[in-house]
Amino acid sequence: MHPTYLVGSRASNLAKAQVREYLAPISRRFPDVAFTHRVILEGGDRDRKSRLSDVSAISGGSAFSSEQEAALARGDVDVVIHSLKDLPTADPPGLMRLPPPGRADARDALCGSTLSGLRKGARVGTGSPRRIAQLLAVRPDLEVIPIRGNVPPRLKKIETEGLDAVVLAAAGLHRLGLDDAIGEMLPLDLFPPSPGQGALGIQIRQSSVEIQEILSSVSDIVVDAQVRAERALLAELHGGCSVPVGAYARTGPDGTLSLFAQVTSLDGTQRVSGRLTGIVGESEKLGAALAAELIDRGARRILDGIRGASAHSAHLSRPGGPGAASHPDGVGRA
Repeated sequence: MHPTYLVGSRASNLAKAQVREYLAPISRRFPDVAFTHRVILEGGDRDRKSRLSDVSAISGGSAFSSEQEAALARGDVDVVIHSLKDLPTADPPGLMRLPPPGRADARDALCGSTLSGLRKGARVGTGSPRRIAQLLAVRPDLEVIPIRGNVPPRLKKIETEGLDAVVLAAAGLHRLGLDDAIGEMLPLDLFPPSPGQGALGIQIRQSSVEIQEILSSVSDIVVDAQVRAERALLAELHGGCSVPVGAYARTGPDGTLSLFAQVTSLDGTQRVSGRLTGIVGESEKLGAALAAELIDRGARRILDGIRGASAHSAHLSRPGGPGAASHPDGVGRA
């Protein structure tokens, strides 16, 4: 009797595309193993109007991963395929994350225009506090319009809401075959992505030895080191609740791991960035070390202000600021 495993994901076309992308090489390697896809609705999918922080509170964790993690823990599904940036930095008890199978383009994309082509005061749509902060740091004249939803509806808002452009993850656009919508790929030095952006988050139960052996056949340990460094930095900064943290790690031909990260105030007026290089085998130490350097350079003042822990927090707040997302990038969106 051939084994059958239940695979959970969110309901969007992007989530379904990610499931197909992940399972295709596994099915070729294990033709006798069957996979059945199950859609799991998250709080952020059901409620598109409330602030994501409120949705996360009701969901008991993340607006875009809690229901899937609960289904996995109950045994309703055997594996869940997330966008990695949707996942909190710590796994719930009994669950574990497997290394991702490579990584798509981690950059953000501006759709509808180029950055230099945007008129003064142009209206740009994004619900991500990180993207809002980074846009205002480069173009303080822009009017940033908070938007939510799946990728195609957000692109459509350029027409329906009179926007000049929207910012989306390049990986999601590529996976949906929407490359023609890209006006410009935003540079990583000014727009470092959400930690883990472009990679898949593969979760299973710790006790699931058989499926772990099957799924590990497509694991990329180099990419895993990269995203571990990025997520360790995020954890050290106590990222979550709308903290605009961007991070991106690269692996050099000599095996060294280079991590770049940036913390930006919500109004774009303050930026702290840094870069460290280490070894692949100590990626999490690298992330923690760079986080400490950013804090020494003033990131703590920015973070405290965003969290409302200092007197100037109200001054730093903007529409789409604190409470607008359950994770640094308003996770769950491309």
